[in-house]
Amino acid sequence: MSDKYLTLEEVCKLLDKSPATIKRYARENLLSSKQEGEVLTFPESEVLRYLSFSKKLG
Repeated sequence: MSDKYLTLEEVCKLLDKSPATIKRYARENLLSSKQEGEVLTFPESEVLRYLSFSKKLG
């Protein structure tokens, strides 16, 4: 798995969702995230897993 972390903006583009939605996903533990000060980042592997799952629901 990748150790790369994506920014909120990158995740929004990948998943085609608003920042508010992605923050809610993080708050509700639908997406793993890491908060460092004001910066919220997401493991790339987790985001890609979510993307794959959401496409299957389609």
